Amino acid sequence: MRSFWTEFLTAAASHPFPAIPGDIPTPYDFDRSEELFPNVPAAPGMPCAGEDRSIYRRGARRWRKLYRVNGHIFQAKRFNRRAFCAFCQDRIWGLGRQGFKCIQCKLLVHKKCHKLVQKPCSNEHVDPVEVKEDANGESTLGRASSVRSRAEPEPLPETPPAPPAPVRAEDLEPGSQRHYSLEDFELIRVIGRGSYAKVLMVELKRTKRVYAMKVIKKALVTDDEDIDWVQTEKHVFETASNHPFLVGLHSCFQTPSRLFFVIEFVRGGDLMFHMQRQRRLPEEHARFYAAEISLALHFLHERGVIYRDLKLDNVLLDHEGHIKLTDYGMCKEGVRPGDTTSTFCGTPNYIAPEILRGEEYGFSVDWWALGVLTYEMLAGRSPFDIAQAADNPDQNTEDYLFQVILEKTIRIPRSLSVKAASVLKGFLNKNPVERLGCGEGAFLDIVNHPFFKSIEWEMLEQKQVVPPFKPRLEGERDLANFPPEFTDEPVHLTPDDDSTVIADIDQSEFEGFEYVNPLLMSLEDCV
Repeated sequence: MRSFWTEFLTAAASHPFPAIPGDIPTPYDFDRSEELFPNVPAAPGMPCAGEDRSIYRRGARRWRKLYRVNGHIFQAKRFNRRAFCAFCQDRIWGLGRQGFKCIQCKLLVHKKCHKLVQKPCSNEHVDPVEVKEDANGESTLGRASSVRSRAEPEPLPETPPAPPAPVRAEDLEPGSQRHYSLEDFELIRVIGRGSYAKVLMVELKRTKRVYAMKVIKKALVTDDEDIDWVQTEKHVFETASNHPFLVGLHSCFQTPSRLFFVIEFVRGGDLMFHMQRQRRLPEEHARFYAAEISLALHFLHERGVIYRDLKLDNVLLDHEGHIKLTDYGMCKEGVRPGDTTSTFCGTPNYIAPEILRGEEYGFSVDWWALGVLTYEMLAGRSPFDIAQAADNPDQNTEDYLFQVILEKTIRIPRSLSVKAASVLKGFLNKNPVERLGCGEGAFLDIVNHPFFKSIEWEMLEQKQVVPPFKPRLEGERDLANFPPEFTDEPVHLTPDDDSTVIADIDQSEFEGFEYVNPLLMSLEDCV
């Protein structure tokens, strides 16, 4: 005779519990049409029926951080000329954004001195400016919106810089200063586009090797912080060239109007593209990708880099099926053990609670994002999806999403194994101190977690483990795994001219941008 508990469990499985009003819907509240990827698209990479891709492929953004002291509104700045602190009178110098500048009265101070300033701001009453766009073309939010004064006071005296020599196109042609120019490459196809950059598939004419080329207009990155971010992306690209699961850099060069990153071409498409077809992944597939991503993040962390932009869009698959992380525009470098930062940035759905709370944070935010991404792979939806949110304008905002991330309990689907549920709870712990990967054991806690028990980590890092999925590719230039909305675009770059836009660009900001990867260079010499 069947026991009472057997009958009870059978009945419970066939009659799911209803959702608690006002709470995050449990897995039982979602039918197939309400998943992250609701149905199979007409063609790979095309939107599903009724799907708004902008909901998922949201760009990362940075919110400008302001420091208010004694009426001043300070913002971190970098100085390319001699500047002196108004408090201690010493010169402001160093790498990156060395000091603070009041956006109202233009007072210049060291970062260490800004809290000691006694002189009140000469213009406290200001009108808010229009919301400014950041490097990715996204609007900044009210948390850190800029302000401007009614009257621009005279700035503190600085040693005037020597007038820059006019930059000519011929000055940027190949020569002793670098090895590559745009003429060295054949432009084949557009494979991606952002608010401030375009990505092309190109061929190096001399070797016939195929690369991806990221093109950025200088006119869009003339802000002090934007220039710093471009330099950071270049440095991280150089570092990433030494790891099998990170997209590496071939070379950098520039023209009077543009910056060019020549990087590895990864042919298999991104995880978002493949999740649109699969909807959710088998547990062994998600485990494999999560393990390779963990190794890539650990490599960056050991070298003092916080990635800060892990999402399905930025996880690429190579022709064998191994992952490669890309897009280092949100990275923070130079982070030593115990160091923290406080920049409010990231892609909304992946932002960690400590960032939303305005706390100082470190590498913990990357492990949170890995938890969100792993949840998406296993459940086919975001852990923060709200049923019917698209029909409720009040629930379809970033502020509401941030509230959900901070306050709501994350429900783990019952269909997942105990080990999978455990690793998700570990990564998605709202307390960064208790989060998986952030304790005393750090990365070893991830390696030793039961969910990853079957992973041979050394073999995995050497790419000796066969991937669970291999993208279908017919050749080196096969673009079947890239959205046709990009690949159908005409391939052209508007030529440089003597327009006022180029004349207004301070070319000295981009000195030293040229670079050639010595390892790739030696390989090409053997061709």
